[in-house]
Amino acid sequence: MTARASILGAVTLAGLALALMFPSVHAQTPGNRTAIVGGTVIDGNGGAPIADAVVLIDGARITAVGPRSAVSIPADARQIDARGRWVIPGMIDTNVHLSLYGGQNDRYETMAKYQPRQDDIVLEAAQIDLSYGITTVRDSYGALAPLTKVRDQIARGDKAGARILAAGNILGWSGPYSFSFSRVMGQLTLFQEQMNDFIAQGGGEELMAMTPAELRAAINAYLDKGPDFLKFGGTSHFSEPTFIGFSLEAQTVMVDAAHARNRGAETHSTSIEGLRLSIAAGIDGIQHPELLDGREMPDDLVKVIVDRGLNCSMLASTITGPAWTRHLKTKSETVKKRTDAAKETRPPARDKTSAERRKEAVEDGADIEMRRTNAQKLIRAGCKVTPGTDSYWAAAPEFTRTPKLPEQDHGIGTIMAIEGLVELGMTPSQAIVAGTRNGASSARGLKDFGTIEAGKFGDLVLLTADPLADISNLRKVALVVKDGRLVDRDRLPQSRVLSVAPPPAAPGAKDF
Repeated sequence: MTARASILGAVTLAGLALALMFPSVHAQTPGNRTAIVGGTVIDGNGGAPIADAVVLIDGARITAVGPRSAVSIPADARQIDARGRWVIPGMIDTNVHLSLYGGQNDRYETMAKYQPRQDDIVLEAAQIDLSYGITTVRDSYGALAPLTKVRDQIARGDKAGARILAAGNILGWSGPYSFSFSRVMGQLTLFQEQMNDFIAQGGGEELMAMTPAELRAAINAYLDKGPDFLKFGGTSHFSEPTFIGFSLEAQTVMVDAAHARNRGAETHSTSIEGLRLSIAAGIDGIQHPELLDGREMPDDLVKVIVDRGLNCSMLASTITGPAWTRHLKTKSETVKKRTDAAKETRPPARDKTSAERRKEAVEDGADIEMRRTNAQKLIRAGCKVTPGTDSYWAAAPEFTRTPKLPEQDHGIGTIMAIEGLVELGMTPSQAIVAGTRNGASSARGLKDFGTIEAGKFGDLVLLTADPLADISNLRKVALVVKDGRLVDRDRLPQSRVLSVAPPPAAPGAKDF
């Protein structure tokens, strides 16, 4: 059975009984007063869980949380029996890609065919995320127009889906078929040029040539289009060596413009000195801070990141779990082949060229090993980590030759990232805080979501097993509540465009 099927398969009898307490609707059922009674609450703040607890929700927001003996349940409240369940806040992924944004080969074919359906595709991804208990996502690169349109539909309650915060373009890069994003050179098709403009939205390579005054005006014009936060290319993308993208003054202009509009600013800066510049400019967050051009992060840089409380969205699922297992297997096979070849053929009596050494480093997976080292170093130092996945749409099923690996799939990829944080050195409690409270802080939404506390939105996930005993129990979802409403997970996504439905569970099969 696939990972998605195992998580979203037939609901256990107890879970089904909980679901039947709410009328079945197409997406979500309005809450009014609801009491979740008898579960063990893990509130996302990192403290001791509350056994035999009550979570009282009135409309969209939580009004009380505590032991059953301390919370009065109104007579008119619907009660959900959560005995034998663990209740955690809705989870948060701080680096997703919900829209189509290009790519080569079969992903290019997909972009050309499905571009008119961007709204449906964004909603599909947001609904897949929600079905796994991911109630909020930060989209850090994609098509701003459909992202903000679907964001607003979900916020109004017109559509079910994870809460979306969107950045749109990575400022300074000119779309998926540009040199700045993917080193594309030569003549582009009309469609490719149009897609570059569709993604860049006036925030592409042209920003790099502007004076500070011109740049400030351009950033304000971009902010007028409605992004929730800004992300800029502090360094280049897909290039080795990595080049610095903007001067300190230019980066400061962008950060200040975001802050003046009450927006956060974060960077893609994948070299040590590039990251130093972005931090000096006053950024709020770093995407994939563990990725530093194959270099170990210096201790002084780690200290600055921790002291400033910067949000660090870590690609944990790509350096742990199945990804790490594959790396170790591939490296072992590669080293054996190289050793066997050296025995059979006498190597030339000369020093290896720098290009040959780089090639061997790539074959040995030196980059993933250094990323893992940096991630562990940041975690040990107490960095404010959040799970990010870079989850994205691969090619449509009809164009796919090789299925995409699950660690960057919507939904399950986020669960794997939180699991990966434990593999990297966190306790399960710390990993849950990273995937809930820290994520809300990164989203500038902690006053409204991220923990189970009175006054916050009723974003909850009920689990059938204890995630503090085993973080993989995050996969054992019995019920998802968002904004105080029960999510009908079996009907999500409501319309499939690019995803494939899991096979039906065999008769008598268990969920987990």
